[in-house]
Amino acid sequence: MTVAILHQPPPRIIESAAARVERELRAGIIDLTIRPGERLSESEIADRFQVSRQPVREAFIALMRQGLVDVQPQRGTVVVKLSVRRMLDARFIREAIEVAIVRRACERFDPHYRDRAAALIAAQEEAARTGDHASFQRLDSLFHIALAEGADCLEAWNAVEMQKAHMDRVCALTLHSPGSMGPLVTQHQAILDAVEDGDPERAVAAMSHHLSEILRAVAGLELKFAELFE
Repeated sequence: MTVAILHQPPPRIIESAAARVERELRAGIIDLTIRPGERLSESEIADRFQVSRQPVREAFIALMRQGLVDVQPQRGTVVVKLSVRRMLDARFIREAIEVAIVRRACERFDPHYRDRAAALIAAQEEAARTGDHASFQRLDSLFHIALAEGADCLEAWNAVEMQKAHMDRVCALTLHSPGSMGPLVTQHQAILDAVEDGDPERAVAAMSHHLSEILRAVAGLELKFAELFE
């Protein structure tokens, strides 16, 4: 089920070389495949994606505007380290918007997206069981997108998407801790149950609790992975 949901055929959108490079690098930076502090070589990335250097430069500029890379003297383009301050800012924005999303979802929620959200929770359970951290995190985002789409709030989610990368990078660290994924699945189910019951207060409380999970983990992460934080 995980594979089927993650690899549904995408809409036919013509993507520029720069957008493709940006998307791939952004995903690697978020899931920490590209490590904080790592230097990005323009020529190596151009070779990897079989493009000229110009699209790579454009991708670097886009990532710099998002606060994910920086240009440093003598080193060139470097992936920024994890920032607790930026993570807290992103979480604040997410909570403000996603609480409003689930409140609206309790008033109206498209049954198609209800079914999709339920399928995503089942797929997350599978990913947690097999220890597939990368798929679990992608499924997590898809679940939140399904809530926004079902409540007809996709534009609101797009505002979240612009900010959440700094939170997602820290979340990627938490998923490697034993037993970390199971509680997140339970929290997603609690959110969906409240939405299905049309109970806005319960849905809001469940979403706030879910988005606070990272606050309970970040202090320990800073100690354990000090070299990854600024």
